[in-house]
Amino acid sequence: MVHAPTLTPTTGASTAEPARRPRGRRHRGEDLTKILFVLPAALAMLALFGYPVVKNLVMSLQDYTLKTFFTGAAPWVGLDNYAAVVKAQIFSKAMVNTAVFTVASIAFQFCIGLALALFFRRRFPLSGLLRSLLLLPWLLPLIVSSATWRSILEQDSGILNRSLAAVGIINEPVPWLNSPSVALIAVIGVNIWIGIPFNVTLLYTGLSEIPDELYEAGALDGATGWKAFRYITWPNLRAVASVLLVLGVVYTIKVLDIILGLTGGGPANATQTLATQSYEKSFIDFKFGQGAALSNILIAISLVFAVLYLRGTRRAVDE
Repeated sequence: MVHAPTLTPTTGASTAEPARRPRGRRHRGEDLTKILFVLPAALAMLALFGYPVVKNLVMSLQDYTLKTFFTGAAPWVGLDNYAAVVKAQIFSKAMVNTAVFTVASIAFQFCIGLALALFFRRRFPLSGLLRSLLLLPWLLPLIVSSATWRSILEQDSGILNRSLAAVGIINEPVPWLNSPSVALIAVIGVNIWIGIPFNVTLLYTGLSEIPDELYEAGALDGATGWKAFRYITWPNLRAVASVLLVLGVVYTIKVLDIILGLTGGGPANATQTLATQSYEKSFIDFKFGQGAALSNILIAISLVFAVLYLRGTRRAVDE
């Protein structure tokens, strides 16, 4: 009796083994190529951003003064710099001013920017020219803008007081930059003027991405005016608004040029913020360790808002 030949499973395994090896090598080669493409950008990020942050953190833990530049010795003091700046009498006032300055600036910039973006979404003659002119405050250097507004807000010769007096709104010149009760409001107003174009640009771009068909379909269901904004415009604009608000917090919380150009932190520390305090500690008092500590506090606050934004975005994507 003749038995039929049987096939052993080793034959199939031996033929599949050589085919699997080249495929694994190809995948490893692709991964290596991806890493080589990303490596220059990663090194640039570490050199341009990572090193300054680490250096600033180390400085905040040292007694880093003007003397250090000559001796090269900066004694390690741990958290003493943080304790010194937090216990300072001006710190609480600077924190409150920073919060008021940031919240008020972002709120008005966003609301005015959204209103203007909705206005420019309607097609009318010269809309493109007006949008271009609206970008001028954003394109000007901040120190130029602050110098211009300083001349406008001058108590005696400023055009703002003269105009208000001419129309009978005020009887005496308002000390916009010289009064502790008014100076912060004036600085916030100038910062709002500078930040509006950025908000208009991003919000107008977001509005342009919303299809007109949604509004046409909503109009058939009675969603016009405020209802159209609530149920169509805002849900589609929420992602852009979230990015804009986070960027606004990160940018506004560290504004320095405008305050220095307008008031220098005065009068009577009425416009002192954490950013101006960090500048004064570093470049006026030459206490670089304490200045670095204040800047790290600013970084930590900005990081908190960034984390909250990322968590909110992830939750929205999951939903």
